[in-house]
Amino acid sequence: MKKFKIGGVPEHFNYPWRVAIEEKAFDSLGVSLHWSDMTGGTGQMIKGLETGSLDVAVLLTEGISRAILQGTHAKIVDLYVASPLQWGIHVPMLKKSLGEVSAPRFAISRFGSGSHLMSYVLAQKNQWKKEALQFNVIGDVYGGIWALENNEADVFLWEKYTTQPFVDKGSCQRIGQVDTPWPCFVIACREELLQKDAEVIHQIIAIVKKHAAALSADSQTAEAIAWRYHLSIPEVTQWLSETTWNTESIGLVSAIQPTIDFLLDSELITAKEAEVWDTKLF
Repeated sequence: MKKFKIGGVPEHFNYPWRVAIEEKAFDSLGVSLHWSDMTGGTGQMIKGLETGSLDVAVLLTEGISRAILQGTHAKIVDLYVASPLQWGIHVPMLKKSLGEVSAPRFAISRFGSGSHLMSYVLAQKNQWKKEALQFNVIGDVYGGIWALENNEADVFLWEKYTTQPFVDKGSCQRIGQVDTPWPCFVIACREELLQKDAEVIHQIIAIVKKHAAALSADSQTAEAIAWRYHLSIPEVTQWLSETTWNTESIGLVSAIQPTIDFLLDSELITAKEAEVWDTKLF
């Protein structure tokens, strides 16, 4: 059997992958998938694709787009989640707003990660100067919460349902959210592997899409996700109503164009890199 190493965040978004693997849905392809939870998020997965410790990754659109344009040898194969990601704006318990902050310290998992790049989206909304932003690399969600609790950061951006248990127990407070102005998750593959096994990679994705479609239509899905990811059923029900797994065929160029516009406007990629994005990413 062909063996592939898949990575993704240990969050509810990736439930269709986990169910498909557990149900041995890929056996008919002669494929064995090994799933790895990437608690460090997109930055950790980019590193995995670069080193070969991952073959395929389910990661944030903005992070992998920037990485590929700046030299990572991978390709975006398909959209995974077509709806925006809702990033919670988390601050220490004693802080009530960002109104008095002019040079915020952001806790980020890694440079190039979603928590890093989305800080520029929040900066635009608050009219903070890009050069004033400060970053504390904390590795994962647990590091981000620790940074807020220990005055090592002013702001921590992370998917709001994942952090809800920390908010509930008073480790931090969420004072708002900032959404991605683009489809949030894509599936990327190491370029070398895609050259050899493109057909089977697309067959794997087709199976995941079928599972996503079935789960979206199943009235028991909210309860199953709530149990697995330690969330409440009402929270998951709300999340499912706001989330669209990509079960269709969506044009990648038009879907990702807003991401490239943002990266360029924020000077996170160069004009030269932006010129070739539609040929280099896919």
